Amino acid sequence: MIHTLHFTLEEANQILDEIKPMIEEMIALKKKLDNKGYDVYNHQYFGGSGPNGKGAFPDEMDRLVEILRDITSRGILIKGLDNGLIDFPHIRANEEEVYLCWKYDEGDIKFWHKIPDGYSGRRSIDEL
Repeated sequence: MIHTLHFTLEEANQILDEIKPMIEEMIALKKKLDNKGYDVYNHQYFGGSGPNGKGAFPDEMDRLVEILRDITSRGILIKGLDNGLIDFPHIRANEEEVYLCWKYDEGDIKFWHKIPDGYSGRRSIDEL
């Protein structure tokens, strides 16, 4: 097993209700930082050096990091900042470790995928 913490489908959907506002804020912060020309992955402005010339990260970046830490501390994997793509480790009935996969605009969890297959290998939750 890759993960020590696993979620049932019911647990994952319940946690979604709690974290959806954070996911929405995460997407908005990423967009705001993109619009400012800030590269969140390299912690710098595109074409520049240093975080912002002030010796500190933008306030939006500090808040984004807080959100990411909160979500990941719960055992949830963040796969996409732009679209709110997250995965919940799960154990299928056959003992296979997979991910319950959710994207911000999807309501409840409707998909899962094998770990190596990623987003492109998503299958209906009915096939879980």
